[in-house]
Amino acid sequence: MTKEFLKQSCRQLLEDNILSFWLNKMQDDEYGGFYGRRDGHDQLHPEAEKGAVLNARILWSFASAYRVLGNPAYLKAALRAKQYILQHFIDKEQGGVFWSVDYQGRPLDRKKQSYAIGFTIYGMAELARATGDEEALQCAIGLFHDLENHAFDEVNVGYIEALTCDWQPIADMRLSDKDENGSRTMNSHLHILEPYTNLYRVWKDARLERQLRVLIDIFTQKLLNPKTHHLDLFFDDEWQGRRDIESYGHDIEAAWLLTEALEVLGDDQLTAQVMPVVNQIARAAEEGLCPDGSMIHEKSVATVDDDRHWWVQCECVIGEMNQYQHFADEGALQRALACYQFIEDNLVDRQNGEWHWSVRPDGSINLDDDKAGFWKCPYHNSRMCLEMLERQF
Repeated sequence: MTKEFLKQSCRQLLEDNILSFWLNKMQDDEYGGFYGRRDGHDQLHPEAEKGAVLNARILWSFASAYRVLGNPAYLKAALRAKQYILQHFIDKEQGGVFWSVDYQGRPLDRKKQSYAIGFTIYGMAELARATGDEEALQCAIGLFHDLENHAFDEVNVGYIEALTCDWQPIADMRLSDKDENGSRTMNSHLHILEPYTNLYRVWKDARLERQLRVLIDIFTQKLLNPKTHHLDLFFDDEWQGRRDIESYGHDIEAAWLLTEALEVLGDDQLTAQVMPVVNQIARAAEEGLCPDGSMIHEKSVATVDDDRHWWVQCECVIGEMNQYQHFADEGALQRALACYQFIEDNLVDRQNGEWHWSVRPDGSINLDDDKAGFWKCPYHNSRMCLEMLERQF
């Protein structure tokens, strides 16, 4: 496989396998927006709850695809997602976004999860970037102020994981039952860095710039494990936590998202300071690589999750291409191409569209987890394809 073939293949995969699936199989023409779930056997669950993260990621994916490829069908889908979010997820009384609504669009879980607000900023900012949509931009700006006014801890410096509907402390802050109940998490900070970077592209606000710099500092000073160069995951208010989980997909994703934030800020001195850390994080992530080119999910002191999750492979491809571009690492190019070949050979569902959740260590396809759902969205895979199309290599 060559770099040129990679670009060609990514465009075909994006349009014919990923976006076509969401256009043809996931639009809810009865209640609006997009369905909340299609399971691993490609069976639709029309009455499944609809998550804020899923809808925001749909918005980002189609807005970005329209920006890069110019297909009017992608803009139509992005606007559909935008309107649904504005009508059903935005809390018009308290600010922020609801975590989930039912299949008819009625608020179901009203908690304010910083992660979900971040993704909504990400999607709205991308639509503003693609089209100049002022309504989307103002929504993103409003949500930025919601996070800063309610979720940013000025004393300990960091973003609170979750709050109640009216921004009060909440006992259970977890994104999912797989996570620890930490008040500060690497995952949410990563997905605040990401939307703030995108918002700064279209809104050069001084406070936003300051917070981007704060986030970069959090990654290099709080989240980075100085002994292993992995990013640790769960912390309390004062950034105390167990440092015993290595999440390879998050490491490699953070490496290239930090690079992106540095590029958007355009501060040569900060870039020179942080890029060596980016390299360390990416190198640490490569501990999760397998001989077949894939990357396993994560490892802790007690267990290893060696499923090849779809999203981890996507971030591996982008992250290794980032290493190739910024550190002249020819080996990284080969690792990116090998991981992409693994995706093509194992994860892409040629018959029904989209990708399977994961491949088991024995090579079998995981059909137990969703094809599309609360956490399975056209985001990691569409973004991988778009990154390959846009990058100059």
